Amino acid sequence: MALHQSGEDYLETILILQQEKGYVRSIDVAQHLGFTKPSISRAMSILKASGYIVMEKDGRLELTAEGEAVAQRIYERHRFLTQWLVQLGVSPGVAEEDACKIEHNISDETFQCLKRHAGRAFEQEAP
Repeated sequence: MALHQSGEDYLETILILQQEKGYVRSIDVAQHLGFTKPSISRAMSILKASGYIVMEKDGRLELTAEGEAVAQRIYERHRFLTQWLVQLGVSPGVAEEDACKIEHNISDETFQCLKRHAGRAFEQEAP
């Protein structure tokens, strides 16, 4: 099943919260994203049915291998693009917002080329 931008955002949020807290519940995702609990519950049901997450009996959300792969890919893009935009002179807040928009739409090929190019540029800037 094709995953939409919102689904990628939910998976990325679950990954981030797992790294921060060690566990994630639907209410944690709702609070982090500023969404209502019912909308998050519906989204989690769709992600579960699609095989991206598992809902444990105690309410914890766990990423499946497929869900974690998607989350890691999106989160890597987010971190890189934010850092790269800041290096270009974009303010951190705007860089964060723009990275979130770009991360979902950029092709793997273009992202890999950007990483290679930015890596060379970052190396040249180092003292």
